[in-house]
Amino acid sequence: MSVARPRFAPRAVLFDLDGTLLDTIADLAEAANRMLAELGRPLRPQDEIHRFVGKGIPNLVRRCLTEGRAASAAEIEAAVAVFRRHYTVVNGIHARLYPGVIDTLQAMRGRGLRLAVVTNKAEAFTLPLLARTGIAGYFDTVVSGDTLAVKKPDPAVLHLACARIGVSAGQALMIGDSANDALAAQGAGMPVLLVTYGYSEGMPVDTIECDGLLSNALQALDYIDQA
Repeated sequence: MSVARPRFAPRAVLFDLDGTLLDTIADLAEAANRMLAELGRPLRPQDEIHRFVGKGIPNLVRRCLTEGRAASAAEIEAAVAVFRRHYTVVNGIHARLYPGVIDTLQAMRGRGLRLAVVTNKAEAFTLPLLARTGIAGYFDTVVSGDTLAVKKPDPAVLHLACARIGVSAGQALMIGDSANDALAAQGAGMPVLLVTYGYSEGMPVDTIECDGLLSNALQALDYIDQA
């Protein structure tokens, strides 16, 4: 017997960025390997870097330098600046929208939903990326990884997004790709849907507690009651 799909009536939808709206792994991997090459360290395959994405640039750089290798705190700090320099050049060059994203955003706007991006990516990279991929205009606000002193999975960033667009956390729905998104949403008291095509830091997404799994962004509409 099939399980009934839950349905929600949000006034707003909050989206993760990398791995949810945009496939940015090629840009991130290129910047990471340019950094490693400049530092004289062995390059890493894209599939490996894929598992490092999700908790922001400092964490990505740390894992690039320390997974199976050694690096001091000072070396990691210096490497973050090198990564940022290279990522500024390549950010958005290879990024692509996942299937169904534009139709989903258009449909949600058509239903009168407020939309926001809540990402762990720094603002200096988030805003140009949204502009370069043509989706900046869909969102009422953007909360980046350095907007507050904390980032996902801390629910404070979701509360800030809700406050900016004039809804309570209970009136919002989160859509992401990882445990960071699920934990932040659950901590904020809002439902969360996870896409199965994202990054999720190497963790099988179907093992993460959430309210539904999406193989295409458009499936999110099936969880939302129309006003």
